[in-house]
Amino acid sequence: MSTDHSKELDRKIADAIAVLRRAASEFAPVVFANSLGAEDMVLTDLIARHQRDIRMFSLDTGRLPKETYDLIQEVGQQYTLPLQVYFPNNALVEEYVSRHGINGFYDSVENRKGCCFVRKVEPLRRALAGNGAWITGMRRDQAVTRGTLEVSSFDADNGLQKFNPLLEWSHKDVWAYIRLYDVPYNKLHDQFYPSLGCAPCTRSVTPGEDIRAGRWWWEDPENKECGLHVGHARKAVQGASSTSLQASRERIIEIAAQAGAQQEASA
Repeated sequence: MSTDHSKELDRKIADAIAVLRRAASEFAPVVFANSLGAEDMVLTDLIARHQRDIRMFSLDTGRLPKETYDLIQEVGQQYTLPLQVYFPNNALVEEYVSRHGINGFYDSVENRKGCCFVRKVEPLRRALAGNGAWITGMRRDQAVTRGTLEVSSFDADNGLQKFNPLLEWSHKDVWAYIRLYDVPYNKLHDQFYPSLGCAPCTRSVTPGEDIRAGRWWWEDPENKECGLHVGHARKAVQGASSTSLQASRERIIEIAAQAGAQQEASA
């Protein structure tokens, strides 16, 4: 790493730590949504070193690749900061599969976003409930859908503040930090998987391709969001038959509410 890049990286690290401290100071309690990608492993290390009062969680969709589960285990062994894992509501998954099939997400953008809603968005809402802010590893240059992101903004869809401490970091910055501090990472990155998600929806990329080209590769780039970060990608969601998608989500929420009521009644 050159001297100039080293100084630039030091500045970005200091800025990221300042964002974490501001979040914890002004919006406690704060949670970090760890997707276990390279950016989020940088944040895992920064939080473990500098801001341990930020709680960390991850979403297990039930369709993750083996390498991601290996990393979950490695994070638990290397860091004393607990990683809480949230799972989808089984009734919602069963409802989705009965309607669309086990791999129905390939059939349309609407079906794919419905699957993401069941396996990611619903558990995310449970993970965020009761918190004042959440932290993500999103970067501005990751995708065309992320160009309007801000370091800090109110997430109206989830009702809390949202922080993106690595917003202005480059791909080069992320990997320089990982190497400098010997941060564990998903070994799929060594197999040309720059962006990671569920196994059926992620492929490797070839040199020169966009870093998110391997995510939902059968779709247009404008649609490539899963719904976890709704506000900045709302236009893409609307383009995917929003009326029927909304109806599907309302049905899913109805099932979730029924499941929650049943759990309370049996408690």
